[in-house]
Amino acid sequence: MRIDAYSQVQQIYSTSKVNKTKATKKTENIRDTVSFSSIGKDIQVAKQAVNAAPDVREDKVKALKAAIKNGTYDVSGEAFADKLLAKFDEAEELA
Repeated sequence: MRIDAYSQVQQIYSTSKVNKTKATKKTENIRDTVSFSSIGKDIQVAKQAVNAAPDVREDKVKALKAAIKNGTYDVSGEAFADKLLAKFDEAEELA
């Protein structure tokens, strides 16, 4: 029986002393700063203006409803077809 081989195995499996880590320095309260360009500020103002605007123009809707109710609303078939084809062409370009 080889005792020296046993001691080598024991050295491998024995627990070794764990080195303690040094305490880290406390970080200072440094804050990040953000600055926006003038274009970014202009975009923000434009976004706020769009969000403030109504989605439906009530004055136009009211006038059209009144014209339809009175029977005075007249749609040109040619103008309708032109706009319909223009929208169709636009949709094909996007596809």
